[in-house]
Amino acid sequence: MNECYYDKRMDFFYNRTKTDTADEWTGPQLIGVLCFGTFFCLFIFISNSLVIAAVVKNKRFHFPFYYLLANLAAADFFAGIAYVFLMFNTGPVSKTLTVNRWFLRQGLLDTSLTASLVNLLVIAVERHMSIMRMKIHSNLTKKRVTFLIISIWAIAIFMGAVPTLGWNCLCDITVCSSLAPIYSRSYLVFWSVLNLVVFFIMVVVYIRIYMYVQRKTNVLSSHTSGSISRRRTPVKLMKTVMTVLGAFVVCWTPGLVVLLLDGLNCTDCGIQNVKRWFLLLALLNSVMNPIIYSYKDDEMWATMKRMICCSSEDKSQERRSSRIPSTVLCRSTDISGHYIQDGIIQGTICGKGDLGDKGNS
Repeated sequence: MNECYYDKRMDFFYNRTKTDTADEWTGPQLIGVLCFGTFFCLFIFISNSLVIAAVVKNKRFHFPFYYLLANLAAADFFAGIAYVFLMFNTGPVSKTLTVNRWFLRQGLLDTSLTASLVNLLVIAVERHMSIMRMKIHSNLTKKRVTFLIISIWAIAIFMGAVPTLGWNCLCDITVCSSLAPIYSRSYLVFWSVLNLVVFFIMVVVYIRIYMYVQRKTNVLSSHTSGSISRRRTPVKLMKTVMTVLGAFVVCWTPGLVVLLLDGLNCTDCGIQNVKRWFLLLALLNSVMNPIIYSYKDDEMWATMKRMICCSSEDKSQERRSSRIPSTVLCRSTDISGHYIQDGIIQGTICGKGDLGDKGNS
């Protein structure tokens, strides 16, 4: 019967895997890492809080897509918490941690990754439901969206807790990994392969949806300019999601590949030399997402800017809007405000099919 090592501190496991944690994180290097990490974590907290607040404040964002986008921002906010906990429990401190505290450290990171990944998968389903009907937003009710968000976090918490629940190497230290010295190598293979497969599936799904939208847009090119603009709005939302997904895949894939190599017991791959850089790349993903939202969505940026500046821009915008014909406003509401200027220039009006589509959106 194998002996279990639940009462050991992490130095026992790090010494077994010959992982040097002290020399890499001392003196100026440790101070630099803490300062750098603190700055980005503060940015993650502030920027993602602004995204969530913008969705809550702006009624034009009260749709399933934006609720899920806000939940993705919440996952990034949670990732910031995980990185803060990691910063103060890494380097020389790593060897002094208890097994349970180390499980908590890694579990927070795994939970944040899973929450983001599953949320992106749910957004793919929501986009598929709306795009196939050539609508801006799906017909998901608030109750269903709430259920989906709760399910996302339930799955994320469960996946983050799997090693703690028993899939570890505490009772069989011969199968311990190098990067995660109390994780079983078989778990690292499972974890990395599962995430990489989901990455691939989502990329394929989004590419197919995007090609479908482009094809439909070309077919409808003979319609009025107003109809074309209205149908281009789903494309703009798709570009936002695809940019977020692309950044997520680029930032997380190297780290998952390193975990896979470690799980396969690749001793000559030099994974110890690149682990911290790939972890930093994963941190940057949570920094990039709010920037992508604000850059790709003018309405999101305008709402965030008003909240940051705390100015009277709301009132001035209302005065400007009162001078815009009501027919143009009708259409701008339908397309999330992206084409107000086009409507004024082209002299388009909200009527016939647009009114019908607005009611269905």
